[in-house]
Amino acid sequence: MIRLPIFLNVAALHIPDGFLSVPVALLGLLLALIVLAYTLRQTRDLLGERQIPLLGVMAAFVFAAQSINFPVLGGTSGHLLGGALVSIVVGPWPAVLVMTVVVGLQALLFQDGGLLAIGWNIVNMAVLAVLTGALTFGLLKRLLGSGRTSLIIATMAAAWISVVLSATATGVELAASDSGLLAAVPAMAGIHAIIGLGEALITGAAVILIARARPAILYQNQDAGDYRAAYIFAVGLIIALAVATFSVLSSSLPDGLERVALDYGFADRALDPILRIMPDYTLPGIEGNIGGIIVIIGGAILAALLILLVGWLVRHRQSYRATSGESSRI
Repeated sequence: MIRLPIFLNVAALHIPDGFLSVPVALLGLLLALIVLAYTLRQTRDLLGERQIPLLGVMAAFVFAAQSINFPVLGGTSGHLLGGALVSIVVGPWPAVLVMTVVVGLQALLFQDGGLLAIGWNIVNMAVLAVLTGALTFGLLKRLLGSGRTSLIIATMAAAWISVVLSATATGVELAASDSGLLAAVPAMAGIHAIIGLGEALITGAAVILIARARPAILYQNQDAGDYRAAYIFAVGLIIALAVATFSVLSSSLPDGLERVALDYGFADRALDPILRIMPDYTLPGIEGNIGGIIVIIGGAILAALLILLVGWLVRHRQSYRATSGESSRI
């Protein structure tokens, strides 16, 4: 049986195949399909023409930002997860679609996260991170009221909690696969409580910049605000691609899940991926930083195009249903 090296260099919380038992992994796949089916129904009535370009911008930005690991305490690295950020910008249910596209693309094209484990990767990063972030943000905004300070506090708290709860869920899934890994639950929560501080700072800075430059973009303001979607998409995509170039500065230290896997002795369970298209974000024939930057930029563009397609299909189906309903009443 071929196994990957200990240092997988995968993004935080992306579970590789081999870490979860088959029954637990299959349960995750079933749960992900159910939640995504419900998400499509919820999103169908929420997406307007102006919101769809924002989905593309956020998909590209999150994909690019996740390629940059920053060092934290204990010889560990972390990076932006992005679930809370996307939910604050485009709303919770569209954010689930955005994060699902990012996580799915990472697994299928770049072998970042296992194919069998993709269900729980989607649930953890595209569902739990988004919904807990959105819930926390909404509750704190109602408690603290309007204003720049309340926006900062609500945003940073939502980002931190989304990371910690997603990491804790990952630990529970590991323990459900092997009762000997019960200690991984508090370990995952503890190490990601530190990583979550970085998530909170990045998310807070991003939301404040958006609030100053184009407050109408934020989900809570979209009904009342006015903005040019094409302009926002172009500028946002340029920013996302610029972020991708900083992937060369990414820390080589193991991320949170890798650190826990090393400390608790299950890192060698990771299996060689079934597909090997561009594993570890490498471009065949091009070595070094140039190949990595090209792959990250290409992945960010592809993530944007995929979510634009998904958004268009959802919007088109909504328009078709509305037209069919009117026709049936004539």
